[in-house]
Amino acid sequence: MNKKMKIALTVCAAMILLLVIVNILIALGNQSIQNEVAERQQEIAQTIQLEALNRQLITVLANMALKTNDDRLKKLLAETGISLDAAPETAPAEK
Repeated sequence: MNKKMKIALTVCAAMILLLVIVNILIALGNQSIQNEVAERQQEIAQTIQLEALNRQLITVLANMALKTNDDRLKKLLAETGISLDAAPETAPAEK
C-alpha cells in the first residue's frame, strides 16, 4: 500500500466515524422527541376520558341551579361560559 492510499483510507475511516457519531446523536434526539410525544398522547387520552365526566358534572350543576333557583350557582356557571336555558330539552322525533 502506498502513502496516498493510506491517507485516503484514514480520511474515509474518519468520515465514517463522524457519521456514526452524528447518527448516534440523531437517534438520541429522536428518542427524546418520541418520549415527549408519548407523554402528550397520554395527556390527550386522559383529557378525553375526563371530558365525559366534566359534561355530566356540568349537567348536574346546571340542573341543580335551575331546580333550586340558586343565583350564586347560576352566576358561577355563567362566568365559566355555561348558559342556562330554563326550557326543557325536547326529545328527537322518532323515525
